[in-house]
Amino acid sequence: MTVASKETLGFKTEVKQLLHLMIHSLYSNKEIFLRELISNASDACDKLRFEALQNDALFEGQSELAVHINFDTDARTLTIEDNGIGMNREDVISHLGTIAKSGTAEFLGKLTGDQKQDSQLIGQFGVGFYSAFIVADKVVVDTRRAGESAEQGIRWESAGEGEFSLETIDKPERGTRITLHLKADEAEFADNYRLRSLIKKYSDHIAVPVFLPPEISADDDADETETSKAPEAVNQAKAMWTRSRSELTDEEYQEFYKHISHDWNEPLTWMHNRVEGKLDYTSLLYIPSKAPFDMWNRDTARGLKLYVQRVFIMDDAEQFLPLYLRFVKGVLDSNDLSLNVSREILQQDKQVDSMRSALVKRILDTLTKLAKNDSDKYQQFWDEFGDVLKEGPAEDFANKEKIAALFRFATSTSGSEAQTVGLADYVARMQEGQKKVYYITAESYAAGMGSPHIEYFRKKGIEVLLLTDRVDEWMVGHLNEFDGKSFQDITKGELDLDELADEDEKKQQETLQESHKNLTERLEKVLPEVKSVRVTSRLTDSPACLVVGQFDMGGHMRRMLEAAGQKMPEPEITLEINPTHPLIERLDNEPDEDRFAELAGLIHAQAQLAEGSQLKNPAEYVGKLNKLLLDLMK
Repeated sequence: MTVASKETLGFKTEVKQLLHLMIHSLYSNKEIFLRELISNASDACDKLRFEALQNDALFEGQSELAVHINFDTDARTLTIEDNGIGMNREDVISHLGTIAKSGTAEFLGKLTGDQKQDSQLIGQFGVGFYSAFIVADKVVVDTRRAGESAEQGIRWESAGEGEFSLETIDKPERGTRITLHLKADEAEFADNYRLRSLIKKYSDHIAVPVFLPPEISADDDADETETSKAPEAVNQAKAMWTRSRSELTDEEYQEFYKHISHDWNEPLTWMHNRVEGKLDYTSLLYIPSKAPFDMWNRDTARGLKLYVQRVFIMDDAEQFLPLYLRFVKGVLDSNDLSLNVSREILQQDKQVDSMRSALVKRILDTLTKLAKNDSDKYQQFWDEFGDVLKEGPAEDFANKEKIAALFRFATSTSGSEAQTVGLADYVARMQEGQKKVYYITAESYAAGMGSPHIEYFRKKGIEVLLLTDRVDEWMVGHLNEFDGKSFQDITKGELDLDELADEDEKKQQETLQESHKNLTERLEKVLPEVKSVRVTSRLTDSPACLVVGQFDMGGHMRRMLEAAGQKMPEPEITLEINPTHPLIERLDNEPDEDRFAELAGLIHAQAQLAEGSQLKNPAEYVGKLNKLLLDLMK
């Protein structure tokens, strides 16, 4: 007999915030609590089945796994009970006293206080067990881990506020029993018909049976109560992915996605395939419609739910998908992997490599079809996951061209940041004689469109890709070319415009270079910050621009790394001037060398600002500019 010992502990701060938000914001989605709790119970059964592969004693003589739901209308209670793996004291504190999910702080930082917006955020974050407090003012959890003695049971109890209590109890049966004390206005969830409809709606796909007391009809004996009759399974209790596609509805696919992902949003699309032959496996993969908050954390748990012959193996089998597809959710069930499979075996198994290649191909083919057949839906995908997909060329050389074909970019002719084009479309409308894909990296669409480097291309009607995401310059460095066309950053090196210029332009350029040789030499003397000065034909409206070497890091990438605290070596900068611009003409005719140096400094500073750089001495620039303005006012 266990001597009860009860202690009261406090929730972590982020749990208190989340509980308060859910209780006060999610009234319109309250019924999903049942889906979440049944999903957790099903997972507990899966985990017991897996651990029992190595230790059959964990079944404790009862290998039939199930979820039982009971209710008491008068007492206004609802109970969800499973005979799965259960929890010990450490598990309870870990799972029910904290939120063990990366990105929590970022999630909480995005909360605005607007109920509608915040509930959508929670939908992306996932709520799991805590959703019980949407309908309950008190929750009691009785649990015991499989394999431990009856007197090692634990009772967790909380009203969903600042504290929870822990108490040691006797619990003869393994598993977890959750009792919800429903709020006064939530009595509908202590009703047989209501519960039955919700189980069919949300949990029909659960691979373990969900039992509910039978409904009482008018023909039943008046003395016979619901609890005196044997409970009955409400759901199909058949693994979703083992069923034929023809017998599954879109609603069933969507609910199964929510079960495995704990995402309230419907998936964008899905792939359900059975493979037989050299390999024998079934996959059900989903493309979400919304990105989770921890998408950029490459170390967060990811991967597919892995089953072997319908026996659960692990939650996050990352070996079957590359990191750039980490947003994909789903289930993989193989008949070719051994039941005692471990992470070490997975990493060395050739069958895993074959399945991985096939799954990647299927996902990329599905995205390609989506882009071709439903541009609006694909744009939605791109807006959510495009930055992650851009990691692909560096990680997956074999599929580099196929991945690149999925990219979308704004361009200098697209009209707005929201209007994007694919690389195949760009190549298809390249001008005659154009051999390269031209692009510019910038902090924003507006900055790219306003860059001096783009002026010549706008004049010639040549389309330029505007790359404004933080991964773009790194991505292009690994992509190098598309459809046989190399990429060219228009801010780097001495731009070879021979393929774009006509004969008159080429002759004019040669003449200007020769006639302004003295000016470039004077500028090099008074501007020690630049490596060299040269006349350029890439400018039409601006007096000057800055250019780095062909193989140097671009200014946008450099500024991001410096902002992250990395020390960068000083780049070798070339100042290119537009000799036909009035300011450059005025500068060329300035006889006073001191005044020439001041004007040259101003033009150099303007070129720095135009490319998005910070001036090392802004006060000095302002002083020189003010002096110039005063001189003009005299």
